[in-house]
Amino acid sequence: MSTLPESRLPRKGAIVPRVFLSFRKPDSRWMRDRVYHALSERLGADEIFKSGQSIPPGADFAEILRRQAAECELMCVLIGPGWLDARGEDGVRLLDRDHDWVRVEIATALRAGNRVVPVLLGDATPLPDASALPAVIAELAGLQFLRVPETHLPDGLAHLGDELTSLLSGADAGTPDEPGHGTSPAADPEPSMTMTAHVSGGGSAYQAARDQTIRLA
Repeated sequence: MSTLPESRLPRKGAIVPRVFLSFRKPDSRWMRDRVYHALSERLGADEIFKSGQSIPPGADFAEILRRQAAECELMCVLIGPGWLDARGEDGVRLLDRDHDWVRVEIATALRAGNRVVPVLLGDATPLPDASALPAVIAELAGLQFLRVPETHLPDGLAHLGDELTSLLSGADAGTPDEPGHGTSPAADPEPSMTMTAHVSGGGSAYQAARDQTIRLA
């Protein structure tokens, strides 16, 4: 059952899902499906846009993807181990193609000023560096991420649901947050370091700044 307010003005005669799941099909499929089902149960299936589930047969695929990416309140970019370097049969990296749908979705949401949250799937999947991304989506590398760890999957999915519920509730209340910014970065620009904090019920990791990772265990 959805934990979010039901009252929301429809756009163009229909309610647009608030959360857009952007993903690459061959990448971490089983974890991606778990994320989709967990968020559907937590937020309500009508609040989640996932191309394979949300686009009806015979609809204009390209038009719907672009519109949903532009009008969503929050885009979760699901990044697994194969996301960054996935290649086509010709050997060209998919992200380097102008018409790559993952690239188009992210660029559209960023241009629209929507909140974009990288969601790292797995225990060790890194957030891509800006230099490894096309210029139109290089901003993704500087955005606060969430992690869904494989070793603590139930806890990670629950934490993801909590965070998204909080972000969407803040949007309902008119919270003046800027897209993509969660935890404030550390003030002291010291060399790269890793900190480990042990807390009850942990298991997820998040980035507090580009050069610092705090892991909850």
